[in-house]
Amino acid sequence: MSPLGVAALGAVAGLTIFLGLPVGRIRSNSVGLKTALNALATGILLFLLWDVLSQAWEPVDKALSSHRLGPALGQGLLMAACIGVGLLSLTYVDRYMKRRALALASPIRPPAGLEGARHGHGSHPTPAGPVGGTSGSRIGGTATTTGVAIVAATEAESLAGARRLALTIAIGIGLHNFAEGLAIGTAAAQGELAFAVLLIIGFGLHNATEGFGIVAPLGGTRPSWGYLALLGVIGGGPTFLGTIIGQAFSSDIVSIAFLGLAAGSILYVVIELLAVARRSGMKTLVAWCIFAGLVAGFATDAIVTAGGA
Repeated sequence: MSPLGVAALGAVAGLTIFLGLPVGRIRSNSVGLKTALNALATGILLFLLWDVLSQAWEPVDKALSSHRLGPALGQGLLMAACIGVGLLSLTYVDRYMKRRALALASPIRPPAGLEGARHGHGSHPTPAGPVGGTSGSRIGGTATTTGVAIVAATEAESLAGARRLALTIAIGIGLHNFAEGLAIGTAAAQGELAFAVLLIIGFGLHNATEGFGIVAPLGGTRPSWGYLALLGVIGGGPTFLGTIIGQAFSSDIVSIAFLGLAAGSILYVVIELLAVARRSGMKTLVAWCIFAGLVAGFATDAIVTAGGA
């Protein structure tokens, strides 16, 4: 098979991530459904975290087994550094984005008269108006409008947070899939075409579940098809790029670096999703759905392994 044909198959393996993305368009605003989706995604991502870490550690383990302490130490430090970069960089970026959003938001203050009345300033906190209390009505209407504005701002921030989390998941999975593409390309370059095809099938199965994990935080928000497509390209596109690069050269260092970055970013997302699960208060539902996500991840991996990959 030509290098272009292998790259095309690598693209197919990445594009299966789109199969799970339509879940993000679910209309329901049920808290239970959102909690279940987030917990199921957490289980899938926990499996991916284990899978990524085991792949990243494999070259280090081989070096230790053959008593090559220098390469083992170097690769181990690289893995630790990349995990730290993946985790901490996303933590600081998220903090910056939240602070920036708060700084850009216009402060909502009550009218001057109402503020004076609230703090006891002035003997006439409300200006005199016609008989019938139109001035009081005006203040009451303003307070109502302020409350609506606060609710709207809160909902907007919640939506923005869900979109940031989905984007972060897509980035972490994209780094992971780039490393998978490297494995496909390397196998093809070494003449192991049958093995490369098995990897493509296996990674394609994994990516189908990963697409669901990306959009789980978006349940009930009705993201546009264009935004879902962007998430799919970020998460699945790197498989294609990795396949092309993997056919040109093979490097344990590059693979460890990208797997470490992927592990750090996935770990960050798992922390965020667990925080969402805790706030829901539905511990039993969360436990069952995390378990189901883990089982789904290991089941797809078992199918691929049984097939010889």
